[in-house]
Amino acid sequence: MKIGAAMFFTDYSMAPGELARALEERGFDSVWAPEHSHIPVQGASGFPTGGEIPKKYYDAMDPFVTLTAAAVATTTLLVGTGVCLVPQRDPIQTAKQVASLDQISQGRFLFGVGNGWNEGEMANHGTAFKSRHKLARERIEAMKAIWTKSKAEYHGEMVNFDPIMAWPKPVQKPNPPILVGGAFPYGPRRAIRYGDGWMPHRVRPAYANVADLIPQYNELLAEAGRDPASLPVTIWGAKEDMAMLERDRSLGVVRVIISLESAKADAILPELDRWADLIRRLA
Repeated sequence: MKIGAAMFFTDYSMAPGELARALEERGFDSVWAPEHSHIPVQGASGFPTGGEIPKKYYDAMDPFVTLTAAAVATTTLLVGTGVCLVPQRDPIQTAKQVASLDQISQGRFLFGVGNGWNEGEMANHGTAFKSRHKLARERIEAMKAIWTKSKAEYHGEMVNFDPIMAWPKPVQKPNPPILVGGAFPYGPRRAIRYGDGWMPHRVRPAYANVADLIPQYNELLAEAGRDPASLPVTIWGAKEDMAMLERDRSLGVVRVIISLESAKADAILPELDRWADLIRRLA
């Protein structure tokens, strides 16, 4: 099992290249950048877990820009969106960004996707909150066509375009792994339909530890005729708890991701050093 780390990169955090190098040196397998284009003023208190939305959500840099910096600063570290808000993005342009980053990183990109929770943010992008799941599915299907065909076209209810030619194509074939976020059971169902893995948060109001639901997830895979190895689980939210990490590994979880504060190196590096010891012990 691998360990990754996520940070809302801001103008007051570690720079993405600086963090990426520190992670690679300590045995982490991946760095992750979340995404929020903005936070509407009227929706600033609507955080899913309660309370006001943290400042770093307002201040987050663009994930494709920060992950490019992380990729060029490293040689083996994977770089991932955690998550890219597909319902708020143009699929043709996003397909080009994904393929470009996969080229720049030489096949090290992980495309973590999610459908979002901030209704006002989506409305400002022209997205209807209630139909965001269908929109995300069609946009991902459309991007797959762009990545794999020389003359791609897509005709859905919400996404529609005639044949186009768009390069570059991704290094990874047929496309970078699409890790689908979302709570059980809807997140797994979306992952089974159009993804290459499920990436849930560890804790949600409906459950205290998503690892408890791995057996049910495997049942959904069996019903769909899918091999669990083809849709691995990455858990977002790790603690410095060796027993929990070993249990995750025993359940077949391929990766857990720790969430770092948007802080400078003097605050972050000691935490990474403690995790480096756990990574060595897991190995």
